[in-house]
Amino acid sequence: MTETKFDKRDFRTALGQFPTGVTVITTVDENGSPIGCTASSFNSVSIDPALVLWSIDKGAFSKSIFESAEYFAINVLSENQVEISNKFAGRGEDKFKDVSFSKGLGGAPLLTGCGAQFECKTWKVYEGGDHLIIVGEVLKYKHDDSLTPLAFSRGSYAITSAHPSGNVQREQAETGNEFLDNYLLYLMNSAISKYRQDLYPKLIDGCDVTPEQWRVVTILSNTPVHTLKTLSILAMQPLEDLSESVDTLKERGALTVIDDKLVLTDGGMALQKSLLEVAAQHEEHMLSDLSSEQTNVLKTALKSIIEMES
Repeated sequence: MTETKFDKRDFRTALGQFPTGVTVITTVDENGSPIGCTASSFNSVSIDPALVLWSIDKGAFSKSIFESAEYFAINVLSENQVEISNKFAGRGEDKFKDVSFSKGLGGAPLLTGCGAQFECKTWKVYEGGDHLIIVGEVLKYKHDDSLTPLAFSRGSYAITSAHPSGNVQREQAETGNEFLDNYLLYLMNSAISKYRQDLYPKLIDGCDVTPEQWRVVTILSNTPVHTLKTLSILAMQPLEDLSESVDTLKERGALTVIDDKLVLTDGGMALQKSLLEVAAQHEEHMLSDLSSEQTNVLKTALKSIIEMES
């Protein structure tokens, strides 16, 4: 019997269809030095007793430290902590430099500005293929409901928002609630949902490009030279996932690496031109019922909101 080859990259892409939160797991080593790593594998196990789990790659530098740690903390990141996530996902740097934190149970660092934190005592450690599964008993926890959680979906950072309840079709748009039908947040969420559901299939089916790859190509077309780390920030993708997007684009001849810098090839520029045409046609269709003046007012208003100071 011929065994079907298992495509690890495609498997990761499939897993990316399941959105998760983003956490930084922290503890201390035998010398009391703080240790931390970014993880999206956090999940609840039991309410009574209060148990949670997360998993760590067996190749991670901190694997043996977490495996033997008596206590650890799970810091659930908020939407403003992308930089924190990237910092703790990297290697070879002082991750806690310029990071504000306090000490929790067993000295495990509790990062400032998180949406929720769970202070745990290690319950059990299980084998899990190329990862270790670490189960912890929650001894203390706290949360700040005023903060929006940072999410991770399809290889990129995202933020959570209330679902517009499927009211994205024009004939279904009004809920009968006078406030909600005129509330800006509800209207924007509904419009984004409608806009995205029509555009993404055109990118994926028509151009064989994921939205994440499109973002990379678009950034490089305007400023064609970036280090991978810089591109990670601009594209809102963690380094590991960005590397997969870059590798895929390299394989199809859309970009190349010169002196550790990313440059679009002629084929990549042609691809971006095609993507730009698809996006422009889609925008024209979506705004076809608006006059030029209404379109300019809409875009100007949205820019003003984006640039508004918190």
